[in-house]
Amino acid sequence: MSIDLDRTRPIWRQIAAVVVERIEDGTYPAGSRVPSVVELSAEFEVAASTAQKVLGHLKSEGLVRAEIGLGTFVEDRSAD
Repeated sequence: MSIDLDRTRPIWRQIAAVVVERIEDGTYPAGSRVPSVVELSAEFEVAASTAQKVLGHLKSEGLVRAEIGLGTFVEDRSAD
């Protein structure tokens, strides 16, 4: 699946929006693993630092949680 990124807006925000959309539409359901930094950077053809910024932002928003050695997972927000 190819995503066209608008190079006039911050790339990391656009990628974060795609991941959020995938969480909301159930592509990445609660408790499931989201793509790693390496996987995101390969899919969107961006630097690893950009992909890291995406995951950091999603974590700060409470959408995902990182588990050392296991990956990053969608938070279960159904209790909210």
